Parts: sequence; structure tokens; C-alpha cells
Amino acid sequence: MELFTAMKERRSCRNFLTEPVDEAMIEKVLEAATWAPSPLNTQPWEFMVITNPEVKGKIFAEGERCRKWALETTGWKWLGAYAIDFLKSAPVIIVVIGDPKKTGVDMFMEEGSMGYQAACAAAIQNMHLAAHALGLSSLWFTLFDKKIVREILGVVPEKTPLALICLGKPESLPAPTPPPRKNIKEKTIYIR
Repeated sequence: MELFTAMKERRSCRNFLTEPVDEAMIEKVLEAATWAPSPLNTQPWEFMVITNPEVKGKIFAEGERCRKWALETTGWKWLGAYAIDFLKSAPVIIVVIGDPKKTGVDMFMEEGSMGYQAACAAAIQNMHLAAHALGLSSLWFTLFDKKIVREILGVVPEKTPLALICLGKPESLPAPTPPPRKNIKEKTIYIR
């Protein structure tokens, strides 16, 4: 699959088939993640692959708690109808865990450790593109309390669960019409 086509055709999936994902395919997706750039080549990511229904149920409960909290806090009405059942039905959830100690020189700067998070985001993008190229669908999910997910998964306090990547075969093909994107001229400044 051509890269630019993959970037334009990939869609987030919220309706997965319950069919298991072959471990070799999961490993290809994870290998793609490891080829992302990172500050000083620190590779600040770790991955936890979850297929256990009980653990997925705990993650769903935490996501649902956060969804309700966000609805009350923000008043964003769309959150009332936002179903997160895909956390239970996705055959695989890959937890992307970042290590703030592997962030690069930015750890000494005023704004603090952001490089490790950017590197993990690049790894996540690679995962999405690899999944799409393999005929799988994926979703990037962040509506959870990091402390509670640490407890659910036994992640040490020094590391940060940054995202949950739901992975599996889609129930149906995504809509062929891409979501709108702003023109690059509206989002770019050239300094010459």
C-alpha cells in the first residue's frame, strides 16, 4: 500500500469483529511502532498487549467513568451519546506506555519533558498505518485516568500509560468519504 494513500484512507474504527487478531500481525504493528523517531533515539515506548476480557472490562469501566465525568465537567452533549463499548469488543488493546526519563534534553528545559510523549505519538501513528496496511482497523483512545490505568495494569508510577490502541478487523468498511481537513495554507506559516 502506498504511504500517502494509507494516510488518507485510514479511519478510526468503533465497531470491531470479535475475531482474534493473529499474533504475527500484532507483532508487525508493534515493530512498525518501534521505527518511529525519538529524542536521542531513546525509544521511550513500551507496549502492553491486552486480549483478556476481564482486563478489557476494567478498562471499559474506567473509560466509562471518565466519559461521565467529562460530560458533567464540560457540558459537551456529544459525550452523552459517545458509546465506548469498543473497549470490550476490540479483540486487542495495545497500551502505549511512555518513559519520561527517556525524553531527551527537553527534561532540563522550562516546559519540561514532552519529547517522550511526541515520540510515543509518532509510534502510535506508525501503528495505525501498519494496521491499515495489514487490513486491520484501529482507534486511538485517551479518555482514562492514567493513575487508575496504572493500577489496573500494574504499570510502575515512573512510567505513563499514554494511549490505548484498539485493534481488530472492522465490522464494516469505513465510509469512503474522508473527514474534512483544513487547507494546508490555513495551517502553515513560512518564514523566509
